[in-house]
Amino acid sequence: MRVGDAVRVTVPASTANLGSGFDALGMALALHDVVEARVTDGGLSIEVTGEAPDSGRHGERHLVVKAFRAASRHLGATPPGLALRCVNAIPHSRGLGSSASALVAGVAAAYGLAGVPLDEHALRIAAGFEGHADNAAASLSGGLALAWAEGEEFHALRLDPHPDLRPVVLIPHERSATAVTRGLLPDTVPHTDAAFAAGRCALAVQAVTARPDLLLAATDDRLHQPYRESAWPATMALVRALRARGVAAAVSGAGPTVIAFPRAGELPSGLDTAGFEARELAVDRDGVRVEQA
Repeated sequence: MRVGDAVRVTVPASTANLGSGFDALGMALALHDVVEARVTDGGLSIEVTGEAPDSGRHGERHLVVKAFRAASRHLGATPPGLALRCVNAIPHSRGLGSSASALVAGVAAAYGLAGVPLDEHALRIAAGFEGHADNAAASLSGGLALAWAEGEEFHALRLDPHPDLRPVVLIPHERSATAVTRGLLPDTVPHTDAAFAAGRCALAVQAVTARPDLLLAATDDRLHQPYRESAWPATMALVRALRARGVAAAVSGAGPTVIAFPRAGELPSGLDTAGFEARELAVDRDGVRVEQA
């Protein structure tokens, strides 16, 4: 990494779980953060605009920086100094993978400045911070990610979502912390619910890639959403209202955003979406992009 070298990283948001695919399914969405990273002769500077503009004060605790440092150590290429310019469009703490996107951006920036193509270690570094790979894998590769772990190693398989998918996210003003919502999950679940989740997760893969007509059944969940309803009751009320009208819907990631798959991207008339901003977002099929700046 030479002083003056710079890259521009464009990284997509993601929705995780898609119902019962807890920590296993993620899909990239066409809403992007952009990070410009430049090697300097010393120190660290961070400029942030858009979402969470005050996060630049976090210094070495900033997620982009933490991931950049980890990837640089892995690559054996540590810059003398670093300047970051982050333009954030992904809402924070809303269940759209903003943390994973920041981690992926930091890893991708380190690889780009080192002149190394992204590889399987990039996912392991990014996912290692969160302990699950669904969001990070989707942001890295785009499309639908099937993620799993073997011990402390993270893996993912990318699949192409069906071209007719028209996701709509309904984003509330309130925020949610993943650490809090995970704390609401029980240590054990009934065997019948585990079997239900396994079947619906498998069905979701087929529904997203080949049979969108099966999405309503595929996005049903008993594994995590009922246990976390107290964290976002309005979110679950909207999920149920959508499903009652035949629209496949689920909590996006740790919430409180709702991910829905209405036909032609149009929500049912008369649906009460007070407190939520509805946005149609295409599926991002490319994943993170790294360009010389």
